[in-house]
Amino acid sequence: MSIARPYQQVDVFSSGPYSGNGLAVVLNGEDLTDEQMLNFANWTNLAETAFLLPATEPTADYRVRIFTTTTELPFAGHPTLGAAHAWLQSGGVPKNPAGIIQQCGAGLIEVRRVPTGGSSDLERLAFKAPALVRTGELEPDVLEWAISGLGLAPEDVLAHQWLVNGPNFAGLLLRDADLVLGLEPDYQALQGLEVGVIGAFTNAGIPAPSYDPQTRSERPAGAREELRAVSAADERRSSQRFRNVVTGAPADYEVRAFIPGEGLPEDPATGSLNAGFGIWLTESGLAPENYTVRQGTRLGRSAILHVDRSGADVWISGHAVTCIEGVVHLP
Repeated sequence: MSIARPYQQVDVFSSGPYSGNGLAVVLNGEDLTDEQMLNFANWTNLAETAFLLPATEPTADYRVRIFTTTTELPFAGHPTLGAAHAWLQSGGVPKNPAGIIQQCGAGLIEVRRVPTGGSSDLERLAFKAPALVRTGELEPDVLEWAISGLGLAPEDVLAHQWLVNGPNFAGLLLRDADLVLGLEPDYQALQGLEVGVIGAFTNAGIPAPSYDPQTRSERPAGAREELRAVSAADERRSSQRFRNVVTGAPADYEVRAFIPGEGLPEDPATGSLNAGFGIWLTESGLAPENYTVRQGTRLGRSAILHVDRSGADVWISGHAVTCIEGVVHLP
């Protein structure tokens, strides 16, 4: 016999309607087995699905389990904010007015509201980036693997680092945002390696190459429609080299996250990756202590993430909005 469980689908890091990363949230995950959770997460076909449960730690407000379509994660960024948003929307009240304490496989994660002035609709949620469990430069063979699979030249990479805080990202700082946007990854070559890339916008506004939709035959097997750069000949014929692909707020950096082997090989907005980048780049002086990121452009999205260092802590924030609300029938 199935039980009607409260359910929300939340758009996280959104800069406008349906512009961020969707998250399924089952607000009562009690009595579900691991297999049932994974099967439902696979059925949603979203990047992640979160199940809320009573906390087992006395200081935590609730516990969350996070599943991709294929596995469980100890931590992920956009499910952290999306779960917190859904919990608040469903009437959750934090034990401590200073913020929410979320229990997950990686431990206790602090989530705060970030007032931005005006109505509560403008409020952002922020999570404190968990410590990296693996850091240091990529091994030479891993770096070559990433460079080859992304079609880069060695001189395109300014710096590189392991960014492991749940997902296992190999992080690359590239010479600029245009290079990030122009990447055409070989997902077959990258199988087994999760890669995140970041590049700074070097001129005003949010310039981006012109893109045309891929044909079905050009897309990786199992992947949804992405966008690809037009040919160099078409680019030269254009009277304007750049145009905005989507409407979005200005950002300092462009980020892309490639996760071969998942149903969606490119993620539209990745809190965990940006948390890793935030710790690494601000700590090493490769980025300012406060900056903004745009992600998902090649997928037709315009997710916006805010990265802010406060002392030893790095916070990742963004908007979240409930797009679908109701019940889901699960055993």
